[in-house]
Amino acid sequence: VDKPPVRRVAIFGGTHGNELSGVFLVKHWQENGAEIQRTGMEVKPFLSNPRAVKKCTRYIDCDLNRVFDPDNLGRPVVEDIPYEVRRAQEINHIFGPKGSDDAYDLIFDLHNTTSNMGGTLILETSRDDFTIQMFHYIQKALAPERCPVLLIEHPSLKYATTRSVAKHPVGKYEN
Repeated sequence: VDKPPVRRVAIFGGTHGNELSGVFLVKHWQENGAEIQRTGMEVKPFLSNPRAVKKCTRYIDCDLNRVFDPDNLGRPVVEDIPYEVRRAQEINHIFGPKGSDDAYDLIFDLHNTTSNMGGTLILETSRDDFTIQMFHYIQKALAPERCPVLLIEHPSLKYATTRSVAKHPVGKYEN
């Protein structure tokens, strides 16, 4: 199938404010983004949850990586709305809207884990040929280093992660 080229890519760090590898990389690329820029492509480093990063805590009111569902994204903005729900609406406005043709092509969401899984790519669906081919390319480029892919596909689950705003969501975990 002939698909349009990937033109807009976002790299998220700080979705969880206590996972600092992505925070450091995003801040570095915000100051000096030459190493991530490519001709014909917009690459935007983005700090997802700045309040949680400032406090070095996972989140302020609720997990940002769980609130990108239609109910929260369509929720009226009122005074007592949880910070992360409001932030999800802002992210959806900047990089989405989720599920639309205007959404960013690709979001890399950088995380840390204490699990002994090394650098691992997260795939949410086995039906995204572009992402599968990209993961294959990444694995070949990193060889002989291992770069496992974790498929977290569930047929009845609609993902509410930060990266799910993009046409091609990618999670990257590092320990």
